[in-house]
Amino acid sequence: MIRRLRERRADLARVTVRRALAAPIVVLAVTLAAFVMADASPLDPLAAHLGDGYERLTEAERSAAAVALGVDRPWWQAWAQWIAGLAIGDAGYSPTYRQPVLDVLTERLPWTVGLSTVGLGIALVVVVLSGLVAAARPYGAIDRALAGAAVTLSSIPTFALALGSVAVFSVVLGWLPVSGAAPPGQAATVGGVVRYGMLPALVLAAGQVPWMLLAFRRAVLDAEASPAVAESRARGLSGWTVLTRHVAPVACAPLIALLGSRVPEVMVGSLVVETVFAWPGVAAATVDAALGADFALLAAVTVAASLTVLVGTWLADCLLMVADPRVRIDA
Repeated sequence: MIRRLRERRADLARVTVRRALAAPIVVLAVTLAAFVMADASPLDPLAAHLGDGYERLTEAERSAAAVALGVDRPWWQAWAQWIAGLAIGDAGYSPTYRQPVLDVLTERLPWTVGLSTVGLGIALVVVVLSGLVAAARPYGAIDRALAGAAVTLSSIPTFALALGSVAVFSVVLGWLPVSGAAPPGQAATVGGVVRYGMLPALVLAAGQVPWMLLAFRRAVLDAEASPAVAESRARGLSGWTVLTRHVAPVACAPLIALLGSRVPEVMVGSLVVETVFAWPGVAAATVDAALGADFALLAAVTVAASLTVLVGTWLADCLLMVADPRVRIDA
């Protein structure tokens, strides 16, 4: 691994610089799109902020409130001012949560990233172990059973899988909590977060396993049929040694490539799971911001999601280049 890192150091640096240069352009594009769509939205941010009191105000009072809240400007002026503030570390103020937008993200983004990381880690462990076990007897009973289970699981939407798991494991069996990250009125603890986060993480992992398992299984079968593996078996190496030392390293490259392309879906799946389980992550803030026409918070969430995808795909590409010296990434 260290040797490959040294060999690909120039390629890794080139990819890192290119992605870093592209990141500001992506941020500008996604925030511009967010403000354009916000301007086209039928929601009135002033009415959403004032609530029932909106109807009792006169036109003059509404105009004064709009100026005070900064919602009287055209979308392009609001976007330019928000970008200027973001450049100096000010993402605006969230009237929905009555605190700076960066404080909202600082509190909630770690919960989303943590849940996504754990769920993805569980999925990878299940995929690699299942793929290697199935490959021990290609097209055997276990292999066919795992492939059939993956195809069946891929047809179930994430929200249905989440609601079904709540009904079975929380309502009927009572094994795991239904929602949140801690009991009501209590502070979150490590043990509580593990217990409350177990079911959401498993549901998120279950939503990612099917496609990765099918791709890894195909890669393992292709590696099994390669001349290098046939030569290893001819030398008298055990089946498990061939799988772990010769087949798995080759088969992991397509899995890493697939993982990089599915980072956006992992984020979307995480938001769906968070909503069902009332997880204190970015999903709740996104829904509240949309309902409250909190455009500054919506733009910040969009930026955070875009940067997470950029970092995830960059990391996957770097791992792919280290795992497979034949890979060349030009973007």
